[in-house]
Amino acid sequence: MTKVAVVTDSTCSMPRDLVQQYDIKVAPQVVIWGGESLLDEIDITAEQFYERLTSSEEFPTTSQATIGSFKEIFDPLVAAGTPIVAICVSDKLSGTYQSAVQAKDMFPQAEIHIVNSETVAMALGFQVLAAARKAQEGASATEVVAAAESERERCEVILMLDTLEFLHRGGRIGNAQRLLGAALNLKPILTVEEGRVEPLDRVRTRSKATARLLELVEEQVAGKRPLKVAIHHTGAIEHAKDLQRQIEAKFTPDEIYFSIITPAVGAHAGPGAVAVAFSAGG
Repeated sequence: MTKVAVVTDSTCSMPRDLVQQYDIKVAPQVVIWGGESLLDEIDITAEQFYERLTSSEEFPTTSQATIGSFKEIFDPLVAAGTPIVAICVSDKLSGTYQSAVQAKDMFPQAEIHIVNSETVAMALGFQVLAAARKAQEGASATEVVAAAESERERCEVILMLDTLEFLHRGGRIGNAQRLLGAALNLKPILTVEEGRVEPLDRVRTRSKATARLLELVEEQVAGKRPLKVAIHHTGAIEHAKDLQRQIEAKFTPDEIYFSIITPAVGAHAGPGAVAVAFSAGG
């Protein structure tokens, strides 16, 4: 049996070594900036993006991974008779899921499964990782889908933004809209719930917000094992490293990863943000 191919999109912000280790195919989101259409992590890296973001007077926007990007990934896999499982960012945050579905429809005879992760960042990435590990064991496509869907029930992401401005401008703010009026000099803490961005809290200083973020993670984790954690940042590397040290000391995760958030998500989160994605239990 041909090993199942696992596909995702660049919003997962998965560490690059994991993408290579498990041969995960990644459909790039599109960053639109100053009249240019840039493929996420292909035409512009996250590091380049945040450096430009801090000095640019123009505001970047984003567009979903295209049908063409998915078709380009699917083409050689289908030709080789390889079953495909594609796991995408929440359909309430992006049209990427629909792009994948439309690309699938171009291959009616192929075995292609499209999974809605209902989340983003490594909360999506942990579903992809569970699927890739199952595929590596030689599981069938339906078993790989089941692994991703099972992991979905255990995955959360909590974000601490420096500002709500970028999320508001990008139209991804969801029910966190109600924090806008009170958000001056406050650090909003958000999550993704049922596929949408939802507010959790707002705290006045970065140090207090970091402490509150850790409290919220602890409430969700509630001692469950195994515990997988990913620390993300949007150019706030020292803050993220400090957060990682605190998480390692407080939770001793079974697996811990560190990655920069890709441009397509960073355009909405804005600079100076950190996030903790985790999968607890199972």
